[in-house]
Amino acid sequence: MLIFCPTCANILIVEEGQKCLRFECNTCPYVHNITRKVSNRKYLQLKEMEDVLGGAAAWENVDSTPERCPACDHPRAYFMLIQTRSADEPMTTFYKCCNARCGHRWRD
Repeated sequence: MLIFCPTCANILIVEEGQKCLRFECNTCPYVHNITRKVSNRKYLQLKEMEDVLGGAAAWENVDSTPERCPACDHPRAYFMLIQTRSADEPMTTFYKCCNARCGHRWRD
C-alpha cells in the first residue's frame, strides 16, 4: 500500500522512530507516527478470456488422425492447423483426444 505525503505528494517511507514506526517523507519534513495497523486489501476481478481456438464449437467438424494421447494413451486424436506466428513460420498443430472421458488438449 502506498501512502503519499499531504504536503509535497511524494511517497512516504516507513522509518523506525523513537517509540514506534512512522511514515516519513524524504523531500520535506513531514512525519506521521503509526498508531494502529494500516492495511488495505483489494481483490482484482479476472477478465473473462475467450478460448483462442474458438471454444467447443471449433472442434465439431475436425478430422482425426492416428496420434497417441499423452494423458490416456488413446490411439486417435482430433487435430486442427492454425497459423499462430508470422506467415514465414510453420503452422501449429493442435490436438484433442478422441476419448470423450479424457478430452486432453496439446499442441505440436
